This record gives sequence, C-alpha cells and structure tokens, in this order.
Amino acid sequence: MKFKGSFLTDASGSIDGITASHNRGGKYIRARSIPVNPSSEFQQAVRNATSLLTSRWTGVVTEDQRAAWAVYAFNVPLPDAFGDPRSIPPLAMYNRCNVPRLQADPIGTDLPIVDDGPTDFTLGTFSEPSITGISAGTQLLSLAFDTGDDWVGEASAGMLVYLSRPQSVGINFFKGPYRFAAAILGDNITPPTSPVDIAVPFPVVAGQKLFAQIRVTRADGRLSSAQRFTAIVGA
Repeated sequence: MKFKGSFLTDASGSIDGITASHNRGGKYIRARSIPVNPSSEFQQAVRNATSLLTSRWTGVVTEDQRAAWAVYAFNVPLPDAFGDPRSIPPLAMYNRCNVPRLQADPIGTDLPIVDDGPTDFTLGTFSEPSITGISAGTQLLSLAFDTGDDWVGEASAGMLVYLSRPQSVGINFFKGPYRFAAAILGDNITPPTSPVDIAVPFPVVAGQKLFAQIRVTRADGRLSSAQRFTAIVGA
C-alpha cells in the first residue's frame, strides 16, 4: 500500500484485506477483492508478449543496450498512482515500449521489437486525433489524424488504437480493459492518409457509447502517453 502524508490523507493500494483508493467523490477504503485471472485470447497475448520480452532482455539484449534503457527510464519518469513522476526499472520500460508493438504486429514485420534504448528522453508526442464518426451500419470507426506529425512519415512507427466494449450513453468513465483495434503505420515512402476507417472489435448499435485510447509508438521505441476519447455510435 502507498501512503502520502498522514494516514489516509492520501493513500493508494492494498494491505492485508483492505484497499485504499479514490474516485470523483474523494478518498475511500474497501475490502480487498481478488481479481479473476484473465484468460481471454487477447489478455493471454499480452502475457505472452511480456514473457517473450523478459526472456529476450536476459538472453538477447546486450549489457550496453540494457544500460541505455536504464538511462532512458531514469530520464523519462512516469506518473504513479498519485500523479507524481517516478522512474521505473529499465526492464519495465523496455516492456512498456515493446509490448504494444508485439500486440499490434506479432511477427514484427512493420513494428519490430526495439532493443536499443531511446536516446531522445521523451515519451514522444502527437497531435490530438479525432473520431469523426462510428457507424452501426458499417461497423466502422472513422479516425482523423494530423498528417504533419513526425510518426506519419516514419517507418517502424505507428498510431495504436484501442477501443472499449460498447457502453450505455450514460457511462462517463471507463477504466478498461480496452481491446486493440488497429495500427495506422507510418511510412517514409507512402505515408498514411487521413481519415482512416477502423473495424470496431465489438458489435455496436446506434446510440451506444465507445471509449477510445490512442497512443503512438515511434521507430526508436518511444511510446507516448495515451489520449482518450468518447464517441456515440451513429446509424
């Protein structure tokens, strides 16, 4: 369990049978729940990717490459449960950057595993895309993005799109899980054009709400923070 300040002034995590957390209404404590072991095809794919990368870290990645990931992880802190920046271990950063690439492209043809630690000490940024429509008739989501962004003209880079199951229109918050839906691949010869139509991973009907999470992976392995959106399904 994590504490910030005096007891329960700001806490997050679990100890024994108690979990502390917070939501829109403020801080709270509850009985700790034991999560169901995820076993879907897509959850297992993420587990397999993590296992593969962890083995690769010790068996393929060189000492110099591991050192470069350590430098990158130290210089690029990520927000913790309180929103405070913290540096994560180099293996965790290596997995963070590469698991989505394996998820989007398991055979590594377009988004190969990146073993060299990035030397640009940023997560990488991208312009805010927009969902221009979701059609129940076609089961397609139309996504517009800025074709002037660096990733668009970069081979081995891409925009990764994740979508929720359809939700009631009254639902305003969604924690996940998201399902990987598509990768829009960058290309230094024939860059992708906007907008792009993406098949939704779950059947949708008009009036439902979808939540989207979008990241960009760069050729050097940097993985951006997520941008999140909602959209209502049309006819």
